[in-house]
Amino acid sequence: MNSPALDTRSVGGANSGAGPGSRRGLLDLLDLFGDGFVRDPYPWLDALRSESPVHHDPATGLWLVSRYDDIRRVLLDPAGFHPDNALHAVTPLTVGALRALARAGFALPPALANNGGPSHAGLRRLVTRFFHAERVAAAVPAIERIADELLDTARSELDATGGCDLFGSFAQVLPCRVLMELLGIQGVDPATLIRWSDASLELFWGRPTPERQRELAELVGAFHRWLTATVSDGGHPPDSLVGALARHRLPDGEPLDARTAVAACFFVFIAGQSTTGQLIATVLRRGLTEPGLWRLLPHQRGLAEAWTEEVLRREPPVTTWRRVTARPVELGGVSLPAGARLLLMLLGSGSDPEVFADPARMCPHRPNIRHHLAFGAGRHRCPGASLARTEAAIALRAAAGRLPEVGRHEGRGAQEGHGASGGRGGDEPPMLGLLSFRAPLRVTVRG
Repeated sequence: MNSPALDTRSVGGANSGAGPGSRRGLLDLLDLFGDGFVRDPYPWLDALRSESPVHHDPATGLWLVSRYDDIRRVLLDPAGFHPDNALHAVTPLTVGALRALARAGFALPPALANNGGPSHAGLRRLVTRFFHAERVAAAVPAIERIADELLDTARSELDATGGCDLFGSFAQVLPCRVLMELLGIQGVDPATLIRWSDASLELFWGRPTPERQRELAELVGAFHRWLTATVSDGGHPPDSLVGALARHRLPDGEPLDARTAVAACFFVFIAGQSTTGQLIATVLRRGLTEPGLWRLLPHQRGLAEAWTEEVLRREPPVTTWRRVTARPVELGGVSLPAGARLLLMLLGSGSDPEVFADPARMCPHRPNIRHHLAFGAGRHRCPGASLARTEAAIALRAAAGRLPEVGRHEGRGAQEGHGASGGRGGDEPPMLGLLSFRAPLRVTVRG
C-alpha cells in the first residue's frame, strides 16, 4: 500500500520520456562519465532499454546490457559470463601509476568479486559469516550508538553555524566505524581508511588524468601495504576476518596465500564502507527532498527500511558491474563473441517498466521491491547486503529524529576529486561519477 504523501515523482529522470525518434539520437551523445549522464542518467537508460538493450559503447569498448531480464540472466550464469574483468581499471593506467603500484607490491588475484574459480565458494562463505542477518541484528545497538555519536557532532555544528554537511560528517564515517568494530580493524583511523578506499574507487573505476592517477596510485599503494602488513601479523583473534582468512583452506587443502587474503580484504573494506556510505548519502538526500517524508521517519514503523529499499531500486550506489562472455552467445537479440566485455546497467534495471510498474515513482512498500538487482544476484550477490540495508535505515531514521527541523540546502562549491561531476545549478551537490559508483558527495542541511 502506498502513502499518498510519498507517491511522488522521483527526481532525476522522472519525466525523461523523450520520444522514440529522439532516443536513438540520444545514444549518440552517451558519455558514461559525462556530467549529463552522471546528473540524470535515466533518459539514456530508458533509451538503451527501448532502442538498444545490448549496446556497444565505443568510448569504453563495453557492451551495455540494460534490460532487467538480460542482466539477471548474466548474473545467474557464472559459467557463461565470467567475472574476471570485474576489478580491471576502466582507464588504462599510466607508466607512473603502474610503477607506484609495483613499488607497493600491489596485486589483486581472484578472491571475491573477480573470482570465477573453485576457490570462490569457500571464500564467500567465510566472508558471509561476518555479515549474515543474525550478526547484523546483534550489531544494531553498536550502529545506533555510532550514529548517535556522529549526530551529536552534526547537531552541535548545526546549532553553532546554522548548517552542516551530513556526507562528510555522518554518511561516510558511520559505515567505516561500524566495519572497523565488526571486523576488529585496528592500527588505522577512519579518515585514512576512507581516503584509501575512495582513491581505490577513483583509480580503477574513474577517468583520472595521468597526474591524478599518480596521486591515486600512491594512496592505493599505501592501502595495499597496510593490508599486507595487517594480514601478515599473526596476532589476530580467531574470530576476526583476518584470523579466519589465516585459517582458511582452499579446495585442495592448501592454506590461503597472503596475496589472495589481501585481495579479499581489499574488496571487503571498500565495499563495506565506501558503497554503504554512498547509499546512506543517497538515502538521506532523497529523504530530505521527498515531501512529508522526513517528519514521518522517526515515528512510522518500517518506513526508513521501505524508503531505503526503494532508493536501492531506483538509485543504487553500485550502478554497474562487469562480466566477460566465456563463449559466443546471443543476448538481447545481439550475437556476442567469446571475450566480449559486458557492462551490466544495474541502475537501469531497477527502472525497467517490464518489472516495476511506474518505475519513476518512489513507492515505499512496493509489492515486488526486493526483486531489484542493486546487490546483484546468484553466487556473486553482495554478502554485505543485510548490513548495508540496516545501516542505511538506521542512519536515515536517526538523522530525521535528531535533526527534525532541517532541510536540504546545496550551494555552489568547488569540486574535489573522487571523479566528481560539477553541478549545473546552485542547488545541486557534486556527484560521484565513476563507471560503477554514483552518489552525492555533499548533503548539506540547514536549520
